[in-house]
Amino acid sequence: MTKVALVLLFAAYACGCGTPTYEPAVSRVVSGEDARPHSWPWQRPPHTCGGTARLVVTPLQESMPVRSRTYRVVLGAHDLSQEGGGEQIRAVDHSFSNDIAMIKLASPAILNDKVQPSCLPESGEVVPNNYPCYITGWGRLYSGGPPASKLQQALLPVVGHSVCSSGSWWGSSVKTTMICGGGDIRSGCHGDSGGPLNCRGGDGIWYVQGVASFVSSRGCNTPMRPTVFTRTSSFTKWISDTMLQY
Repeated sequence: MTKVALVLLFAAYACGCGTPTYEPAVSRVVSGEDARPHSWPWQRPPHTCGGTARLVVTPLQESMPVRSRTYRVVLGAHDLSQEGGGEQIRAVDHSFSNDIAMIKLASPAILNDKVQPSCLPESGEVVPNNYPCYITGWGRLYSGGPPASKLQQALLPVVGHSVCSSGSWWGSSVKTTMICGGGDIRSGCHGDSGGPLNCRGGDGIWYVQGVASFVSSRGCNTPMRPTVFTRTSSFTKWISDTMLQY
């Protein structure tokens, strides 16, 4: 049995990153919409500055090997219902765990106009409340609905930690190593786990500020239950240190 792992691509500051060949067609649409093909090219794969694109960031729950399964990583995908000619498939060679995980590919990815790295945020950086960021993924289109075939994107403003961790919101479930987005009629949905929270910095470069962790069990788009992400900046040093080893 083969499980296709849906993962994220990161790069260190010294590398070209966060500047997609195909600019995202971002808007203020509050519900999900089809993303421009290959405009989020770090949605899946790996990269290190030495030119060997072999390390991938993924949610912790997706990194644990199961004896009867062979894990693979798909890079450069847009429409999961068909092959567009730009996909790359790589086997997983090794994994390293923290609150998030990194996996090493058995063979390098090829960076091109469809497979590119995202930038890591500064260590400890905190995105301000209501900052406009975008979630992307192939999760369900609505609670109980079908999964998306084409990559979706949605505006997901950041919810500050003091609000998201308050009693009427997520409470103590949200740690300081997490970041929240949405919380009204906007959120991720089941199947979006591992997807990025994409935030454009003042320098015009896109940074992945979060890796989707969980949504409300009550359903998607539940008021005061925003999507919760692992806050990437909490692990910038760990990610960078791991990348330098390979």
